[in-house]
Amino acid sequence: MVKLDQPKPKKKETSQQKRQKYEFERNLPVYAKQLIADLTYPMAWGNSSIKNFSKWKKAARQKVFDCMLTPPPAPADGYNVTVLAEEQRNGYKARKIEIQLSKYYKVPAYVLIPDGKGPFPAVNALHDHGAHLFIGKEKMIRPLACETDEVKADAEAWLAGYEGQFFGDYLAQHGYVVFSADAPMWGERGQKEGARRDRYDMIAGNMMMYGIDLSAYMTYDDMAGTEYLAQMPEVDANRIGCTGWSMGAYRAWMLSALSDRIKVGTAICWMVTTDEQMGFKYDRTENGGFANCFPGLRRWLDYPHVASIACPKPMLFINGSQDKLFPVAGVEKAFSTMHDTWKSQGADDKLETEIWDMPHSCPLKAQQRVLDFFDKYLK
Repeated sequence: MVKLDQPKPKKKETSQQKRQKYEFERNLPVYAKQLIADLTYPMAWGNSSIKNFSKWKKAARQKVFDCMLTPPPAPADGYNVTVLAEEQRNGYKARKIEIQLSKYYKVPAYVLIPDGKGPFPAVNALHDHGAHLFIGKEKMIRPLACETDEVKADAEAWLAGYEGQFFGDYLAQHGYVVFSADAPMWGERGQKEGARRDRYDMIAGNMMMYGIDLSAYMTYDDMAGTEYLAQMPEVDANRIGCTGWSMGAYRAWMLSALSDRIKVGTAICWMVTTDEQMGFKYDRTENGGFANCFPGLRRWLDYPHVASIACPKPMLFINGSQDKLFPVAGVEKAFSTMHDTWKSQGADDKLETEIWDMPHSCPLKAQQRVLDFFDKYLK
């Protein structure tokens, strides 16, 4: 007689179950080398059949937009900005706002406005990834008094990557209007269930079921936020730059490539080539992922080719020789590709690429370097 209440055998943990044959390893397909060999980047400057640079830029930019899937619809009644809080700081005002960046959602953001008579140059300060989603804009700008103690403490702890300095506040102290918004999935645009990195890819996949690319929404929002910045009465719309570290650097050169509002871009610790990023030759690499994935784009353009759409704008790229996310070989290849583009347009003096003896970080000297670069081209 079978006992109905007899316990079932305990199922093994999925992570312990392995088959002798497999097709994926270290989050990559085992045929990654063949895939990389088949990437010829036919839309890249120099590869493309389009030889007029202005026409190439237009076509290459459109190809990027095509791969970004469906854009968020514009808000019906403008940005509809609500000021949630304001406080005076040392030489500038800090505001927390909500801004209607699309028909679907309002986005929390911080804005810093220098004291005195404007209009001022401005910077869109783009926060990093860090596999830490609890805060976003608060990584770049000191949280306002209205935020919870938990948010304030978390932001202070995150400053380790910035050597103890809020990058946005630093720029505001030197005369720049600074805007920083939460990217989708970060800060106040996160999950009701709490900030969990392991759910990011699942949510990004679900968004694709709606015909939406989550990373593209981040870029579209960066563009819309820059448009708002250009309309602020305190801002000189002809003097707007952008900057960021890590994912913020990726966002910065993407924004520089796709938005004519951006006149100067700086990027700290995010540039590489796909052949070095997506293969097995390194123990630790930044293997892409949904945070910087536009479907199909690699069939047309590599990272430095997309960044080259920003040419001939002044651009500064800094990477670290000890950065385990971005192999130096890939960084050097990418820098060389971009220099070839700027040289072809007689603008190589406006592209500055540097590899420093540092890990994946945004130290004070890098922030100073960015400020000097902005002062050179925006003041």
